[in-house]
Amino acid sequence: MRKIIIICGLLFAFTTVKAQVKILDPVDYVNPLMGTQSVHSLSNGNTYPAIARPWGMNFWSAQTGKMGDGWMYSYTAEKIRGFKQTHQPSPWINDYGQFSIMPVTGKLAFTEEDRASWFSHKSETVKPYYYSVYLADFDIKTELTSTERAAHFQITFPKNDQSSIVVDAFDKGSYIKIIPSQNKIIGYTTRNNGGVPENFKNYFVLIFDKPFEFNYTWNEKGLEKGKLEMQADHSGAVIGFKTSKGEKVNVKVASSFISFEQAELNLENELGTATFEQTVSESKKEWNTILGKVTIEGGTDEQLKTFYSCLYRTACFPQKLYEIDSKGKIIHYSPYTGKVLPGYMFGGTGFWDTFRALYPMLNLIYPSINKEMQEGLVNVYKEGGFLPEWSSPGFRDCMVGNNSASVVADAYLKGVKIEGIQTLYEALLKGANSEGPNATGRKGVEFYNKLGYVPNNIGINESAARTLEYAYDDFTIWQLAKVLKRPKNEIELYERRMMNYKKVFNPEFKLMSGRSKDGSFPENFNPFKWGGDFTEGNSLHYSWSVFHDINGLINLMGGQTQFVSKLDEVFTLPPVFDDSYYGAVIHEIREMQIMNMGQYAHGNQPIQHMIYLYNYAGEPWKTQYWSREVMNRLYKPTPDGYCGDEDNGQTSAWYVFSAMGFYPVCPGTDEYVLGAPLFKKVTLQLENGKQVNINAPDNSDGNKYVQELKWNNSAYGKNYINHFELLKGANLYFEMSNSPNKQRGISTDDFPYSISK
Repeated sequence: MRKIIIICGLLFAFTTVKAQVKILDPVDYVNPLMGTQSVHSLSNGNTYPAIARPWGMNFWSAQTGKMGDGWMYSYTAEKIRGFKQTHQPSPWINDYGQFSIMPVTGKLAFTEEDRASWFSHKSETVKPYYYSVYLADFDIKTELTSTERAAHFQITFPKNDQSSIVVDAFDKGSYIKIIPSQNKIIGYTTRNNGGVPENFKNYFVLIFDKPFEFNYTWNEKGLEKGKLEMQADHSGAVIGFKTSKGEKVNVKVASSFISFEQAELNLENELGTATFEQTVSESKKEWNTILGKVTIEGGTDEQLKTFYSCLYRTACFPQKLYEIDSKGKIIHYSPYTGKVLPGYMFGGTGFWDTFRALYPMLNLIYPSINKEMQEGLVNVYKEGGFLPEWSSPGFRDCMVGNNSASVVADAYLKGVKIEGIQTLYEALLKGANSEGPNATGRKGVEFYNKLGYVPNNIGINESAARTLEYAYDDFTIWQLAKVLKRPKNEIELYERRMMNYKKVFNPEFKLMSGRSKDGSFPENFNPFKWGGDFTEGNSLHYSWSVFHDINGLINLMGGQTQFVSKLDEVFTLPPVFDDSYYGAVIHEIREMQIMNMGQYAHGNQPIQHMIYLYNYAGEPWKTQYWSREVMNRLYKPTPDGYCGDEDNGQTSAWYVFSAMGFYPVCPGTDEYVLGAPLFKKVTLQLENGKQVNINAPDNSDGNKYVQELKWNNSAYGKNYINHFELLKGANLYFEMSNSPNKQRGISTDDFPYSISK
């Protein structure tokens, strides 16, 4: 009997150790397929499986969609057309700097239709650091891993007299050259969807570890045997050889926006003589380092996978656009001037989405990478004349607002030491007082600065949304101006302007609405109408976009009771809608409709902070309830795991913050608004060496309410926590219960920051 007890004890100990080892490899909880089961009419994330390094310049993905299709990888697809280098931040923005590689056997299948192979997810392995799939039509196993600017393929062929690898430089102008004596292919692609100068090229180089026995180039007209160089609208190459059963062919690939020479330097610097296994190991190690900044305990396997899949997405965008030259200096090809210049550069994000939670998360967990990003913004302003509101890789005309102000101000105010902050502040002033190209600056700025709002009858759409966002952006400029000790009249100007949100508050309906130039509100106001005065939403979504003055909004709505009632209505009203502005049901509408949460549209960004606003009106337990509901119901680590677009890490950052138990309702302040943690324990390893421990040992599906919070063993009754206090290191202890504590957090002294407070 004693032996049995000892054996059982050893088995228990082994199981415990094994579980701890898994926690040490958080990257193995990531499912890069989360969100890939999406179509144009319904987004479950609109993601693709990015095989990459954190914030890397180049991503790689299996390609199931046709060339030029923004939906490059769809989970429901049956065939793979190639393995594509991509920089795509969103299917709606599409891609640039793209080309693909595809191994085949038998006939020389080089067009994307002919070379496409059936595959199964059952024979597909997808990790951020490693991808593997069996190409059934060719009896080929393809494996892939990557560095920041390079990739390593390992392709296992069958016995075949004509095994080939197709390189597709895509259309819209491309070039390719085969150099058999060096087992090398070089080329460039110019395919893009905007945001680039006329001289834009993505130069690439491929080095094979097996000599070529035959060579072809090709264009849109067909194959050219023995021709080693091709420049055409659509060019490509096919090289091949005999292979034995199970023979592995390695291909090392790198690219550069600067030159062929820089592409080869990137390959040498990042891959060199490394084996495939070594590169896989290094990539896994780097992902574990980044994801390991947050460790969690006491969740289900599904929750662990969801958390780390979301954290992975937050470390994808924006991408590094800079490279390291032969002297070790940081340089970049400018997507604004077309010149090669010194310094950092990033691209591939929309601030309308990511100012809300993604950038605040970087400021807390990864401030050093955001320091690089901010210094990259200094270069954007110097080279492009404005800060980008959407970049891919340069200015893109997408979305509304002037939210670069929030991104810059929040970083500096939270302690990110930005070289060139004075230049960035100059950029904020220019953006706030002029209209630039491609959605930079402020559309309707003349009216906004004169009337305090953008009228809805002057030919500018989404006028109320613009007004609300400009007012908040003015708040962030005001906050930064005070710290930088700007002139008094300048500070007072933005202090006045940040209250402009009141100009579009419709007192009859106690909601935000458009307003005409003569000051009148619409007679036929419909709070369920999407678009028009709002951006991808309706009044019930946008009326909460007063991040900096929720107490002022409460007063406009008639007090705390009425405010809470309005919040409750979002969940209790049916998901009815008016789509007449669009003339059809856009995917954001459909995603709200099918989620069974009333008018709450978590799949789009404007309302994502709204759950946390109960904290400003003395009913924090409702925040605790709804944050848990959204995490449990709307996020899964599956191909249909998001409830709308996962925009460059923003929707994922919402989950990461909420699972930790707090959320940055108002970037530009040093506060996070409390919710309730999802796990029994969360540990943040801060870059300054300090640690934040968030303990909730009684957490469970039923115990979703906070009975008491202790900060460093002292009772803490506020509905918010402070950024700089966290940076000192902190122990937060949440006592959780299955019933709300309606006496905690109900005093106005407990409420989060608000100007009117």
